[in-house]
Amino acid sequence: MDIYFDNAATTRPHDDVIAYMASVMRETYGNPSALHGAGLAAERTVREARGRVASLFCADAGNVVFTSGGTESNNTAILCGARARRRQGRRVITTRAEHPSVLESCALLAAEGFDIAFADVDGEGRLLPASVEALLNGDVILISCAHVNNETGAIQPTEALCALAEAHEKRTGKRIAVHADAVQSFGKLPLEALARRADLLSASGHKLHGPKGAGALFVGRNARIDPLLVGGGQERGLRSGTENVPAIAGFGLAAHMAHAHLAARAEKAAACKRRLLAGVRAGVRDVRLNGPDGAAASPYILNLSFPGVKGEVLLHDLEQRGVFVSTGAACSARKHAGSHVLAAMGLSRAEIEGAIRFSFGDFNTEAEAERAAEAVCAAVARFRKLGRYR
Repeated sequence: MDIYFDNAATTRPHDDVIAYMASVMRETYGNPSALHGAGLAAERTVREARGRVASLFCADAGNVVFTSGGTESNNTAILCGARARRRQGRRVITTRAEHPSVLESCALLAAEGFDIAFADVDGEGRLLPASVEALLNGDVILISCAHVNNETGAIQPTEALCALAEAHEKRTGKRIAVHADAVQSFGKLPLEALARRADLLSASGHKLHGPKGAGALFVGRNARIDPLLVGGGQERGLRSGTENVPAIAGFGLAAHMAHAHLAARAEKAAACKRRLLAGVRAGVRDVRLNGPDGAAASPYILNLSFPGVKGEVLLHDLEQRGVFVSTGAACSARKHAGSHVLAAMGLSRAEIEGAIRFSFGDFNTEAEAERAAEAVCAAVARFRKLGRYR
């Protein structure tokens, strides 16, 4: 049996989600905007899903805007959030360790004349709040940071960013919007405290055993965004277009299932992570953990560097052994440029080139983690011998 440890890229949908989506496609195919019975049934399905997603955000259903996924949610939060505030200022603060959907949104804003300021991360990939504070001025309108880094699993101090924004508002009377990319934490870690303070939160269905093509953007009561898509007025006028009812329904069910077993699922992932890390450390010398250890990192992500071995070569060798992993974000995996996240952390070229990401989901087991560790140890030993690594 193959071992799939690339759940940060995408997850296998739960069978119940697949079955529910199939039934919605067969039976609830009306347009949710239509006034007849078929349309009203579809609208009820969307409403139920909205409530389920809102429960994971610990928010009101009216704060949830459905999107096509994490990329659209991040694009909307950053592009539309900044443009809606352009009269108040032009500075956007983020880090160089963000997902490409965040960094490329910021690049578009820079081309429009916005000032993009980059805060520092430490050697474990954690944002330094003091660096953000040093970048604050009267021109700042938006701060954007991942809640959990998609490559290293580092849990970022996003609540500290909210506190900085709140203190800035008390001091100056000017509100700074805070956006948290929660794609890797939605359905995996508690979000209630963050949702109480952040203005915008992004989520994606296919990261928590739901379908691709469905995501959400939490829009707080005080948040202002201009629509990215216009035309039909759906989603409170913030995201026009006929809703993808089956995908939204599946996303809602996946969120409901995640919410019901949040702590148990996280502990299961943590057990896999501990077993894999212990097995690799027992059989491989000079292995580097990229990111924080323990509670400062997501239990769902483990990033390791193996100096003397190319990560991409190791990935394909593990694939031949039935173990599927990645070298970083799937959105940039084919660019062969090396991880910008690990570069921002100050890793050497050899450490970046030798990095592999393992990420865990509901279907993984500790036995799989043990088998994967054995495969990693064997592969690294072989490649280091060929390369005469000392």
